[in-house]
Amino acid sequence: MTDKLKAGVIGVGYLGRFHAEKYAALPEVELVGVADLDPFKARNIADKLSTRAFDNYRDLLPRVQMVSVAVSTREHFAVARDCLTADCHVLVEKPITSELEQGRELIRLANERNLLLMVGHLERFNSAMQELQSRVTQPRFIESHRLAFFKERGTDVDVVLDLMIHDLDHVLSLVASPVREIRAVGVSVLTDTVDLANVRLEFASGCIANLTASRMSLKTMRRFRLFQPDTYLAVDFELGEFTCASKQPGAVGLIPGVGLEQRHFAKEDVLLKEISAFVDAVRTGKAVPVPGEDGLAALSLAHDIMAAMRKARG
Repeated sequence: MTDKLKAGVIGVGYLGRFHAEKYAALPEVELVGVADLDPFKARNIADKLSTRAFDNYRDLLPRVQMVSVAVSTREHFAVARDCLTADCHVLVEKPITSELEQGRELIRLANERNLLLMVGHLERFNSAMQELQSRVTQPRFIESHRLAFFKERGTDVDVVLDLMIHDLDHVLSLVASPVREIRAVGVSVLTDTVDLANVRLEFASGCIANLTASRMSLKTMRRFRLFQPDTYLAVDFELGEFTCASKQPGAVGLIPGVGLEQRHFAKEDVLLKEISAFVDAVRTGKAVPVPGEDGLAALSLAHDIMAAMRKARG
């Protein structure tokens, strides 16, 4: 029997506690400990998962091979840098960092020390989204709506880094073409940062992406639609539903000549899939599915969007 991989979680707030639960559930992993600035929070999670609590995450690092970093966005860089310097493989929650140079430095450190750096763009592991991605050939128009109730969590950054970053990652993974033009507007409602944003991206290929993100909605919505020659593809993340409508001569149905396919995916533990992929990469030495470079690309586009918003406001 091979030795278990030793893992830790830094930051056990809303997201971090789920990371800890997933590591604890994996038979090939030993959850060595959890760390948080709030000692009560750390002890509470540690007691539930029969592991050890650390007030200072640096005391955890010599004891583990891999860590999840789930602290606030503005702390990602400092904590992840310390983890890499301590020779730990790192899964850092999205966005990779708050600033571009910080993201580049983490990637440089990971490469220099031959360590894995993975970014928690969770929805890459959603089965409905994976099905959509497998059908994409020549995207021409993309539309996404990501609306959520207001929560204090995540409001240290604006909605582009908090919510829209998911869809920026999707778009960049689907459109193999540089962004040519950005038009963006943002509105602050309850915080000092942007709470609602709408963005129009035009790519050199001619593809257009229209993205809306809001943390001021009275209902939740997570929908992603893509149009390409002869085919319409859609995912409703809330319902776990995938839809494909494609030109099919002779097809009968709601629209003559159009074949309609709908698939419903059972509710799945997407975070467990993500962490299992990270664990597998550490165990086998293969590349992680969402490397630091992908996280940096999404962050770079997010920064360009925020700059476009500032320009629009004058």
